Amino acid sequence: MSEWLYEAGIGEARAALIADGRIVQAAIEPAGTLTVGTVAPGRLVELLPGRQGRVTLAVGGDVLLAPVPKGMTQGAALTVIITREAIPERGRPKLPKAQMAPDAGVIGPGPDLRARIAATGVAVRDMRAHQPDDLEAAGWSELLDEAMTGEIGFGVGALRMTPTPAMTLFDVDGSPPHEPLAIAAVRAVAAAILRHGIGGSIGIDFPTLEGKGPRQAVAEALDAALPLPFERTAVNGFGFLQIVRPRPRASIPERLASDPAGAQARALLRQWEREPPGPATIHPVPGSVYDRLMARPDWRDEIARRTGRPLQLERRP
Repeated sequence: MSEWLYEAGIGEARAALIADGRIVQAAIEPAGTLTVGTVAPGRLVELLPGRQGRVTLAVGGDVLLAPVPKGMTQGAALTVIITREAIPERGRPKLPKAQMAPDAGVIGPGPDLRARIAATGVAVRDMRAHQPDDLEAAGWSELLDEAMTGEIGFGVGALRMTPTPAMTLFDVDGSPPHEPLAIAAVRAVAAAILRHGIGGSIGIDFPTLEGKGPRQAVAEALDAALPLPFERTAVNGFGFLQIVRPRPRASIPERLASDPAGAQARALLRQWEREPPGPATIHPVPGSVYDRLMARPDWRDEIARRTGRPLQLERRP
């Protein structure tokens, strides 16, 4: 039996679909996310090439509008609906994408993570810090480690997962024979795509496969393992296959890679929230994590409220 586990964590919400005791899908939603489906008023502040425009929302923050209606001029007031959330990238985050809202009278936030998983029809269980940590038992720490390192084992080989601005790449490594290795790898890639919520362009680099038959067998194995919607190419003569999936929001590897100090800080807050009652402990943390926590008094106040003791930190070199 499958169920969603959901946590309203400090600084982020997190959820995982559990089947047979393991995580098969997961998601992290940072606090304050401008979610898909949000309808908000704003003003067109810049016209961009390709019938695009930058809109500053009345609630704050910018979004990318595409297409800009014909005849609309810079400075115009308008109402938009968010179609893709912000994508964090090092140095150049991608703005949320938006379209003109079909009904300008309906203003409000889109479904958050809790609402989206409830809409799947699978049972949702809200996790509390004082309860057994079933999320961790299902492999939450291993999932985060996988997302941070990109290292994924699958029995007969290994994958190296690398998010880039252009696509998420999977490099397949293992010993011959290459056809069974590639078929096992493509099933592992499909599972990782679901587990980490990966969308957009995805590339898989297999060891070279000789002949049309083995390449077609690998493509068919992907079709069987990865649920629609997606499009893909054939496996070319160099062993490369490309997938394109909807990308309404960032994947877990993208979120962690863009802000490793913040990700580590939130993971530690989750751990500290589950410590048994007792005197306050002084927690030694790396300098980057210390700086992030000191910059977020709201996080420190919230864990103090949840645990009943102040958060005490020590900055490690």
